Amino acid sequence: MINDEALIAELVFKAVRSSGAGGQHVNKTASKVALYFDVEASRVLTEEQKALLIKNLKSRLTLNYVLILQCGESRSQHKNKDTVTGRFLEVINQGLVVPKKRKKTKTPKVEKLKRLSNKRQQSEKKASRKPPKID
Repeated sequence: MINDEALIAELVFKAVRSSGAGGQHVNKTASKVALYFDVEASRVLTEEQKALLIKNLKSRLTLNYVLILQCGESRSQHKNKDTVTGRFLEVINQGLVVPKKRKKTKTPKVEKLKRLSNKRQQSEKKASRKPPKID
């Protein structure tokens, strides 16, 4: 697996003013935290891991393959930083999961026979509804 501490050391944090309604305090403090992680510039990840992250997190990355996460839930900058770091580790771990390969299976003979017998019964049912031929 990957070393979380080394990965966290590569992160860039910025404190931003929180959006939305607030009081006097909100206009003076930058409590919202934005996290930036450049996938391609990472020295902790291998090339295979970088390719897997770029593939799995395609919708969450910028054009330069930078992951941006934000947290402004708390009024404390430190709590927001801890929260966004935790989210980052979850996103990275989910992005590094390799999906299992699908094994092709053959349709069992019994299933084919069952399908054909049901088809035959349905055909007979419909045929029995027709009026008899009169010669």
